Amino acid sequence: MENIKKNDLRVFKTKRAIKETFKILILEKNYEDITVKELTDRAEINKKTFYRYYASLDDLLLETQNEISKEYLESIKKYKVPDDFDKMNREFYLFSEKKGEFYEKITSDINYNYIRQKMINNVMNTTFSNSEKVNNLADYEKDILISYMQAATLSIYKYWIKNKKRISLEKIINLSYKLVYNGISSLFDK
Repeated sequence: MENIKKNDLRVFKTKRAIKETFKILILEKNYEDITVKELTDRAEINKKTFYRYYASLDDLLLETQNEISKEYLESIKKYKVPDDFDKMNREFYLFSEKKGEFYEKITSDINYNYIRQKMINNVMNTTFSNSEKVNNLADYEKDILISYMQAATLSIYKYWIKNKKRISLEKIINLSYKLVYNGISSLFDK
């Protein structure tokens, strides 16, 4: 029994080292420029060990995406679209802030569109498919709504990151909610 626990701990530590090293490399360079050799050298493991857990870097990336999506979905599971959009919007920014530079890069950098889109699709499909109000819309209305919300929210988030978060977290949350949910006229209403 103790041997199994030691092995489980060893697996956990090895996978954690792989993931942490992967995140550091993502911050330093584009995904396409990362090699398994570089990752394993930095993580101080051999390539065989890496391949015991992942068939490729793409598998590691996919697992990372799924973990981030799952964690975010867990944080918003009690909210319903569209009734709780204000809370979901707030949670998006709080979650993003908590996840740090790695998340900022894969969410904001143009080189990571393919990574970001998979996470967005997973989140949007899960949250919107659970909404009776959204499901009552025509398919084209649902598609446009999802497209609008993800594009607008992400655009505001990218702006905030690009401008080094000069606007306070609270202000960007409120501005994002006002614009995305209430529209442009909300900025000019008294």
